[in-house]
Formats: sequence, C-alpha cells, structure tokens
Amino acid sequence: MSRRAVYLETFGCQMNELDSELVAGALARLGYAFTDSPDAADVVLYNTCSVREHAEQKVWSRLGEMAVRKKLDPALVVGVLGCMAERDGVDLIRRMPVVDVMCGPGELDKLPGLLDNAVRTKESLAGDDAPGVHDEPGAGSPLRSARQVALQGSASRRSATLAAAEDNLELLDLSRSISPIDSSEGVSKRSAYVRITRGCNKFCTYCVVPFTRGAEVHRPPDHIVEECRRLADSGVVEVTLLGQTVNHYRFEHGAAVTVGGLTQPQKGRSYKGGHDRDPFAGERVTTFADLLARIHEEVPGIQRLRFVTSYPRDFGDDVLEVMRDHPRICRYVHVPAQSGSDRVLAKMNRGYTIGEYEEFLARARAHLDQPEIGRPLMVSGDIIVGFPTETDEDYEATVGLLRRARYKNCFIFKYSPRPGTVAFDRIADDVPEAVKRRRNNELLAIQSEISDSIAREQVGREVEVFVEGVSKAQQKREGLTHGDIRKAGGAITLTIGGRDPAGNMDPGHGAVAAAEPEGDTTAQFSGRTEGDLIVFFDGPSSARGSLTGKTVRVRVDRADRLSLHGSLVEPQGSR
Repeated sequence: MSRRAVYLETFGCQMNELDSELVAGALARLGYAFTDSPDAADVVLYNTCSVREHAEQKVWSRLGEMAVRKKLDPALVVGVLGCMAERDGVDLIRRMPVVDVMCGPGELDKLPGLLDNAVRTKESLAGDDAPGVHDEPGAGSPLRSARQVALQGSASRRSATLAAAEDNLELLDLSRSISPIDSSEGVSKRSAYVRITRGCNKFCTYCVVPFTRGAEVHRPPDHIVEECRRLADSGVVEVTLLGQTVNHYRFEHGAAVTVGGLTQPQKGRSYKGGHDRDPFAGERVTTFADLLARIHEEVPGIQRLRFVTSYPRDFGDDVLEVMRDHPRICRYVHVPAQSGSDRVLAKMNRGYTIGEYEEFLARARAHLDQPEIGRPLMVSGDIIVGFPTETDEDYEATVGLLRRARYKNCFIFKYSPRPGTVAFDRIADDVPEAVKRRRNNELLAIQSEISDSIAREQVGREVEVFVEGVSKAQQKREGLTHGDIRKAGGAITLTIGGRDPAGNMDPGHGAVAAAEPEGDTTAQFSGRTEGDLIVFFDGPSSARGSLTGKTVRVRVDRADRLSLHGSLVEPQGSR
C-alpha cells in the first residue's frame, strides 16, 4: 500500500483527543502518513462531538468544504468519527453524501479496516471509465459503493459484561504505542491521557453521551497500570485518567454483570482494603481509590497523576484520603455542578441536590486544601445557563453557588437543545436567547473576578510547575514551528518516522525548530501547577530541551485572571 496522507481534525473533549491519538497510532502502523492540510490529504477524518452545538456546526461547515473539493477529486475519502456519527447515523449520509466512512466511538477499533476498504474501493472505481464515476457521489454513482459504516446502533454496549478484556474495543487501548503525535516542539511528549472507563450511566436529560458512547465499561486495572508503566518508560511524566464519570470506576474481578450498569461504585470504601472480598458483589473489587493508589505505587515514573471528570454524589472519602496520602496525585478536581437550583438539577436528572454538592466541596477542602505547605486544592466546574424553565430565582441560585464554590475556573455554556436527548424531546426550550446570553455573560464576569482573586492569592508563594515548553508568545517571537504536533483550531498534525509529510527530517529530541535569535539569552516558558494554574516564567533559552517535561519551583511575582507570572527558584529542576 502506498503512503496515503491523512488529515485528522478533532472536536470536543479530552476523550475525543485520546480517541484521535489511538486512531492515529493504529493508522500509522498501517503505513498512513499525516498532514496538517486537508487540501494535501487523500483521506480526511473528523472526530466529532455532539455535546455543544458550536462544535457540530463546525463539522457541517467542514463537510460542505469537502463536498466542493470532491467534485474535483472523487477519489478523496471523507470520514466522520465519534458522537455525531453514532447519533445521526444514516441521516448524516443523507444530508452529506460526501461522507464515505462513519464510525461511532464504540467501534473505533474497526476504523483501520473500514478505511482501508474505502480507500481501495475508491481507487478502483475512480480508475474506471464508467459513466458517472467523476460525478458527485449519489444514489447511482459507482463511488457510493465505497461507503463503510460501523455504529453501535443503540444505547446498549456491544459487550454484555463489564469485563472489558472481552471487548475488542479494549484492543485499541492495549495496542497503544507512543504514537507519532506523542511529541511536541522537538522533544518527547511528557503528558498523556489514559482511559479507565468508557460510557456513562447517568442519562442527564441534556446529554447525548449515554446514547452515543453506551453504558459504563470499566477497564481491567492491570491493563491500566501496564499502560501507565509503558508511557512512563517512554518518557511520559504526567498522566490524566479519563472517564465520563471517572470516580465511578469499579472493576469486579471475574464478575459478569448485566448490561445497563446495575452495579455502582461503593461510596466510602477504604482504599487500604482494595483486594478484600466485596460483601455486595461477593467478588474481589478494585475501586477508583484502589486504582489511584496502585498507579502511584507501581509506576513511580509518573510524577503527576490527574483525573477528569468527577461526579459529585459518588465521590467518597476513600478517594480523598488517597489523594491526601499520595504526594504525586494532584490536588485538583473537576466536578461539574451544572446549576445552583435544586429544581433545575432535578429536571436535568443530575441525581443530587446543591446541599449534597456543597457537602462534597467541604469534605474535599477539609481533606486536601493545604495552602500553608504550598498545596492548595483547586476546583473547577461546569455550568449550563438557560436550561428550560430556568427562572430568575433559579439563575440567582446559580450565581450564589458560583460565588460560594470559588472555582479556579468554570466552563459556562448557554443551553442548546441536542437532538437525541430527553430534554430535546420532552422539555420545551422556553428561555429566550437574549436572556440566556445576558445570564451567560454575567456568570462569565463573576467567574473572572473569582479566578482573578484565586490567582492573586498565589502571589509571593513558591509553586511547583510542570514545564510544558516555551510559551506561545515566545514561539511567535521566534517564529518557531512545532516539531511533531500542532493543535491549531482543533487539528492534530502528525509526522511519521521522524519526518513531516513533505519528507523533511523533524528536529527531534531536544532540538528547537527554528534558530534562536542572536543575543537572546532568555526565553519565556509556560507550565502548570498541580492545581492546573497556568504559570509563565523566564529561563535560559538554551535550557528549553532540559526544562521541558521537568518540574521546577517558581516564585510567583504577579498574577492575572487565569495565569501566574514568576521567576525560577530552581534553574533547571531535578525531576
């Protein structure tokens, strides 16, 4: 097979970013090359998200552009992956006949085979002289036979058990290598995502995820620990564990559980007894707390261990105790509230009250908030404003929660009806757009004040910073290009075998992508604290290869809303 160029663009959340990385690695092993230009690609793939309307509109726009190009290049293969493919199904193809491959998030292990079939079929048909071959593919076009589809077809999982080892999708995670997108700016990538659960059982009325990703499936802990170990051996020092409700992780060793998620995580279970017999299941169980402790103890090369996204009702003290007692687990939690009104939360089917949510925040801070030793707990959240039937009173309750919660940052969105959700079908979207916009802007302004206050509290402190590289401002000043990965507008750019798509050698392994300006002895670096605060500081320009991926101490001199600015205490760090 010739080296075909692939353009892969990702929309949405961290889960989609990981899916794209795994897909890219699988395709690279088959000999595909990657490009950052859709115009230079033989295959264009969009990994989609259905959570926000804005992301979907971008996908429709991209597909419209591809339809125009395909009239000139009928051999082009266009694929839609992820939640939009699963939710819309064949209706997406009817609306956009330009699509050749559709693959839902629960079927991504099938993508390499589907894509290879589509590419080969396209090339064969495009080489024929049959009438209509070079026309826009339609019902009578031979090119239509190139279409390949893999969808779950329902909200049920493809596997009837929580034993993820039985699931072929698990092979996509298990086959993970340090893929071509695992490096940045000429140095090995030092941060990585690791999936621990798939799917969601919560069925919030505004959310399509349970329908597109299926019910919860919890990966075997041995697989997760081994994946973390291989990443650490490859130079990764920061791992973020991913799950739609990550703290629900609970693996029953040897148990077969009926589809639908009847077994829930056990709140308050002690991580110290992780291999005891579970009185509820009668089998050995690994809880989320147990898993965190295992990774911390068995993979010492991981210097920072994070996780997202957490569900507030089922966040037990066992997890908080593990975070407190294991120093390499970051004191940061992302716990969406979505509304400050109990009435609205009930309509959202969130399953908790504001009292329960704030009780969790109080417990978390009692266990973990220790600014006196330089380890404050940082909390972030999500809020949906303008959910159907939201009154002024409901909105004011959300304002009150926002002020009391004191999020480091909060993702605030206007509600938009999502097809396929319960709210779309059963609850009228009755809050005027102008009201949504006003409330959204007011909440953003309040959160900006809170973020600014939290940042200013750090001034004068010394913080540990995980260095991600030179800052974007520094890159712009120097005219740097990214070595192996560039994320611009959501696009993921890859190089294969140390070469970019044009065949040029990548700088690689600590080299910089552009010559340093003459006489420049310092460069601005950027990184993050364990609480996910962004930090900028100056360091020796010649040390960028040795600083990136290390943890250094920085004294905070000043702050603004979302970032800290300081100076190095340890010039090059030792970790």
